[in-house]
Amino acid sequence: MEYRKLGYSGMKVPVLSFGTATFGGIGEFFKAWGETGIKEATRLIDICLEHGTNMFDTADMYSDGLAEEILGATIKGRRDQVILSTKATFRLGNTPNDVGSSRYHLIKACEGSLKRLGTDYIDLYQMHGFDATTPIEETLSALDTLIRDGKVRYIGCSNFSGWHLMKSLAVSERYGWSRYVAYQGYYSLIGREYEWELMPLALDQKIGLVVWSPLGYGRLTGKLRRGQPLPAVSRLHKTADMGPHVPGEYLYHVIDAMDEVAQETGKTLPQIALNWLLQRPTVSNVIIGARNEEQLRDNLGAAGWSLTKSQIEKLDKASKLPPIYPYWHQSFSEDLIPPPV
Repeated sequence: MEYRKLGYSGMKVPVLSFGTATFGGIGEFFKAWGETGIKEATRLIDICLEHGTNMFDTADMYSDGLAEEILGATIKGRRDQVILSTKATFRLGNTPNDVGSSRYHLIKACEGSLKRLGTDYIDLYQMHGFDATTPIEETLSALDTLIRDGKVRYIGCSNFSGWHLMKSLAVSERYGWSRYVAYQGYYSLIGREYEWELMPLALDQKIGLVVWSPLGYGRLTGKLRRGQPLPAVSRLHKTADMGPHVPGEYLYHVIDAMDEVAQETGKTLPQIALNWLLQRPTVSNVIIGARNEEQLRDNLGAAGWSLTKSQIEKLDKASKLPPIYPYWHQSFSEDLIPPPV
C-alpha cells in the first residue's frame, strides 16, 4: 500500500481508506447503503489491515452514531494500528444547538465521537459541511482548542465552497491557529467539478484531498449498462435523487471508455475508476466502501499499479464536460491560468 502526506502536514496516510457509511443501517438513507453489524464489520476491518489500509472514515451522524460505535468496537485493542477520521457539523439530536459548527456543538460532538469510538483522540477531525450561521473564527478557535487539549491531531473540512476554505485558511493564519490540512470532497470520473475551483486552491494552499464516493454514487461499479434496468440490488433506488445528477448517455459514454481500458488492463471497472483518481493532483486518499468481502477485495485491487498515460487520456476525454462560468472563460487564458491537470 502506498502512503502519501496528508496535505501540508507530516502525517502519512494510505492512498485507500475504508468508509463506514454502510455500518449500522439506521434510517432509510443509510439502510440503502448497508446494514453491516459488528461481526461483519470486524472482518472487513481485518481485511483492510491485512492490505495496509489502516485509515477508517466515519461521521457522527452516520446511522445516528451507530457507525462510530461499530467502528470503535472493531478496533478495540488495536487503536494504535489505525488512523481514525470522523466528522461533525450536521444534526445529531433534537435541540437547536445539536447542529452546526459552533463552539458549543463541536466540543459536545467531539466528546460524543470519542466516547462512541472508544478512544481518547481523533486523528483527523473534519467539518462535514460549512456553517454560515457561525463565525469562522469561533469554529477554528474551537478546533484549535481540541487540538491543544490532545483530543484531535489534525483538522479538515468537507463539502466547502472554494471561498469557504480559503477564508478559513486565512483566519487560521491570522490568529496562528491550526489550519485545515485536508478537504474531503466528491470527485469521480463522472463528477469532475472539483477540478474547476477546489483543485487549483488545494494545489496552491497544499490541501490534501480525501475523495468520497469515488464510484459516482455507485454508478461506476459495472452494474449499470445502457438499455438495461437498474439492478434489483442497488442503493440508487433510494439515493439517486440525493446525490449528483448524471445524464444517462454521458454516464454510458464514460462506461464505454472504461470498458475499453478494462479489456486492456484486465482490471474491473471499480479498480479503473479508483486508479484514475490516484493519478490526479492533490489526491492524498480515496475512501472506498463495501457491503461485503468481495466488494472490498475488489476495491483494494485499485492500488499497486497505474493506468498508462494513453489510458488516462482516454478516460479524461470521455468524462470531460464543458465548465461553467468563469472557468470556461479562464480556459482561454491557459498561459495565465494553467489548468491543474
